[in-house]
Amino acid sequence: MDLVGPAGRLEAVLNEGAPNAPFVALVCHPHPKGGGSLHNKVVYHAMKVLNDPAWGFGLAVLRFNFRGTGLSQGRHDGKLEAGDVLAAMNWLENEYRLPMVVAGFSFGAAMALSACCSAADSDPVVKALIALGLPTAAEGRTYTYRFLAGCTTAKLFLSGDHDQYAPGAALAEVVDSAPAPKKLLLIGGADHFFTGQLNQMQQALGCWLKEQLS
Repeated sequence: MDLVGPAGRLEAVLNEGAPNAPFVALVCHPHPKGGGSLHNKVVYHAMKVLNDPAWGFGLAVLRFNFRGTGLSQGRHDGKLEAGDVLAAMNWLENEYRLPMVVAGFSFGAAMALSACCSAADSDPVVKALIALGLPTAAEGRTYTYRFLAGCTTAKLFLSGDHDQYAPGAALAEVVDSAPAPKKLLLIGGADHFFTGQLNQMQQALGCWLKEQLS
């Protein structure tokens, strides 16, 4: 399926949920220049937690390719992709008229937070925000998240304690800058990609979601 984004067509995949699910979800992929796409393993495993009834949620989950990735039109920018996230959120809102969970991995987490938190008030449609492997420095670029200061949506920051793109102290500083409700969870021994620890990532994500969505 395709979405209409600010730079043209966005390639997307929708995993349908249970008909009575009270929320919908969006999951955003990591940096395309590092091979990131909607088929990324971390993105897929996060989608399964949100979508598979075995985890207890059964939400419809939308994944899409950022501009210039896969069959999506446009060119990679590095900041304007937040507009792609908003386009995907608008599609979900128009299609389902339900509150949503917005998640992202790495670059996708940065863009999801930017899209959801940069407005003067946090979007009331967004019930929960999930930042998996949020980077603080990558590929010579430092990521700052000043906009988090006004973001009162419930937020989960879930990373490995050996994340090569976000030293624990730097990530803790980012989380400290955000108002409650928020939670920082570090998976012991896990790297940026949760290599060999995707199940532990899923368990942590599922537990937090149960607290937020019950």
